[in-house]
Amino acid sequence: MKSQPVAAPAKLDGAVLKIAGVVVLGAIMSILDVTVVSVAIPTFQTVFNATYAEVAWTMTGYTLALATVIPLSGWAADRFGTKRLYMTALLLFTLGSVLCATADNIGQLVAYRVLQGLGGGMLMPLGMTIMTRAAGPERIGRLMAVLGIPMLLGPISGPILGGWLIDSYSWEWIFLINLPIGVIALIYAQIVLPKDNPEPSESFDFIGMLMLSPGLALFLYGVSTLPEEQTITANKVWIPMLAGGLLVIGFVLYSFKPRHPLLDLRLLRNRNLTVASITLSVFTVAFMGAGLLFPSYFLQIHGESTLHAGLLMAPQGIGAMVTMPIAGMLADKVPVGRTVPFALLLIAAGFFTFTQVDTDTSYVLLCGSLFVMGLGMGGTMMPIMTSALRTLTNHEVARGSTLLNILQQIAGSVGGAVMSVILTSRLNESPAIPGMTNPVTGDPITEAGLAIAAQMDPKVAATIPDPGLLQRGLDFAADSFATTFVVGFVLTALTLVPALFLPRKREVVHLADAEKGATAPPVVLH
Repeated sequence: MKSQPVAAPAKLDGAVLKIAGVVVLGAIMSILDVTVVSVAIPTFQTVFNATYAEVAWTMTGYTLALATVIPLSGWAADRFGTKRLYMTALLLFTLGSVLCATADNIGQLVAYRVLQGLGGGMLMPLGMTIMTRAAGPERIGRLMAVLGIPMLLGPISGPILGGWLIDSYSWEWIFLINLPIGVIALIYAQIVLPKDNPEPSESFDFIGMLMLSPGLALFLYGVSTLPEEQTITANKVWIPMLAGGLLVIGFVLYSFKPRHPLLDLRLLRNRNLTVASITLSVFTVAFMGAGLLFPSYFLQIHGESTLHAGLLMAPQGIGAMVTMPIAGMLADKVPVGRTVPFALLLIAAGFFTFTQVDTDTSYVLLCGSLFVMGLGMGGTMMPIMTSALRTLTNHEVARGSTLLNILQQIAGSVGGAVMSVILTSRLNESPAIPGMTNPVTGDPITEAGLAIAAQMDPKVAATIPDPGLLQRGLDFAADSFATTFVVGFVLTALTLVPALFLPRKREVVHLADAEKGATAPPVVLH
C-alpha cells in the first residue's frame, strides 16, 4: 500500500529541527571527545609519568565501554523510552567528563573514561533513532545530513580544540568543556523531546548479552593491543581476539533462535541494510583508519604544532560542509546508488596525493586534496546510513541504528589498529643508531624515530650533530607514511565494489510500519 506523502512535509519544520539540535549537541560531545583526547596522549605521558601503552588505555577503555553498551541500546530504547535513556546517557557522559578532569593517576583516568564510554556509546545510536523517527521516511536524508555534521567535523575540529586548550590552559579543560555543553543538552532535551510512552513488548536477551557484549569487548581489546605488541601472535593479541571472535560467532548462530535477540541480525534480510552495512564497514576501515594519521603526518614530518596540524585539516571539513546539505537533499530524491560511487571517486582522487607524500610536499597540494576528500565525505557516510534506515519499519529503527553503530565501531577500531601497525612496522625498519637506546624500553633508537622526536621537540633537534642523519630519518619516516596511505587508498577504492550494489531505483519507504498502511507523523517517538 502506498504511503500518504501529506504526513511528511517536504521541508524540515521547527519541531524536527529542535529535536535535531538536541541530538547534534550529544553527538558533538561524543565524537569530539575521541579526537580531542587523542592529541593529549603525549601530555598524559608527561603528567602521569606513564608509558605510551599505559596512556593508550584512555582510548582503549573508552572503546571497550562503547562496544559493551551499544548492543543494549536497541532493547533499552524500547523498554525505557528514547527520551529517558538519552538523558541518562548525557548525564553519564557529562559526569564521566568531570571525573576525568579530577584524575590523579593514569588508572583513575582510564576508569573515568570507561564511565564516559558507557554514556557515549548510547548517544549515537539513540540519536540516530530519535532523528529517524522524527523526520518521517521522506525527509531522512536531509535530517541525517544534520547529524552528519558533527560526525565529519569532529575528527577535524577535535585536534584544533584539543591543541588550543592544552597549549592555552591545561589538559583538564579537554574534559571540563563537556560540562556546560552537557548541562545545556540535558535542559534542552527535557524541554524539546516529547514525553516517553515506552511499550516494553520484548524480553531482555540475557544469553545474547553474555555472548555479544563480552565478545565485542575482548575482540576489540585484542585489536587495540596490536599496535603495542606489533604482532598478532602475541598472547595479549590473539587470545582475546580468538575468545571474543568465538563469542561473537556463537552469538550470530544463536541470534536467529530467540524471538527478540539482543541484536536483530534478521534485519540483514533487508537488502538495502545489508549492502549499506558492508559499504559503510569497508569505507570506515579504509578512511577512518588512515584518516587518523593525517594530523600525525603534519606533526611528525613537518614539525607542526598540535594546533597548526588541526588547522591544516580544516579544508576537509569545509569540503564536507559544501556537499553535505546537497547530499542530504539528493538522498531524499535520488537513489544513493547513483550518487555515492561518485563521492567515493572524489575521496580516492584526494587520497592518492597522500600516497606520494615526502618531507616537503606542498601544503597547497595537501590542503587541496583534503578539500576534495571532504567533498566526497559529505556525499558518502550519511547517504549510506539513510539508505540503510529509510526502508525499516518504526519498530526496527532502534535496532537498525544499533547494528550500524556496532559495525562502524568495530570497523573503526580495526582500521585504526591495522594502519598503526603498518606505519609502526615500517618505521621500525629504519636503520638503528649505534649506541643509542630508549631509556624506558631499552630498544634501539632508529634514524626515523630520532628524526620524528626532533620534529616534535626542538631540544632533541639541538642534540643531533649530524644534519644528514636527521634528513635521512625524515625521508624514511615520510616514505613510511606514504606506504601506509597506499593501503588506505586501495581499501577506499575497494569500497566502490559494494557501493555499486546500493539502490539505484526509488523504493517504497515505510518507517512507521507502512506495510500496515500507517504513515509516520512528522514526529513519532517512543
